[in-house]
Amino acid sequence: MIRHIVLIKFQPDFPEEKIRELFAELLVIRSQVPGILGITSGRSESPEKIERGYMHGFVVDFEDWGALENYQNHPDHKALGAKLVANATGGLDGILVVDIPVEA
Repeated sequence: MIRHIVLIKFQPDFPEEKIRELFAELLVIRSQVPGILGITSGRSESPEKIERGYMHGFVVDFEDWGALENYQNHPDHKALGAKLVANATGGLDGILVVDIPVEA
């Protein structure tokens, strides 16, 4: 399994309602791309409070690297990614992505 982790530092004036709408779009993609095992998204509620501005994020679990590649190439993912970049602080600099292989 591949765990795709995305952390986003949204612009300060970008409303929570719009963030929820973007994350809802992500859930629609799940039904369109085979190999997605699960999606979790939301705002950090960490008691450690060391998010450094990356207050929102999501995790997508994929069956394998091929499923992740299909997701990355899907037009709805590209459209959503463009919206995330447009509303992140500093554009792409306001987004962190990590892909971690997870052993069963």
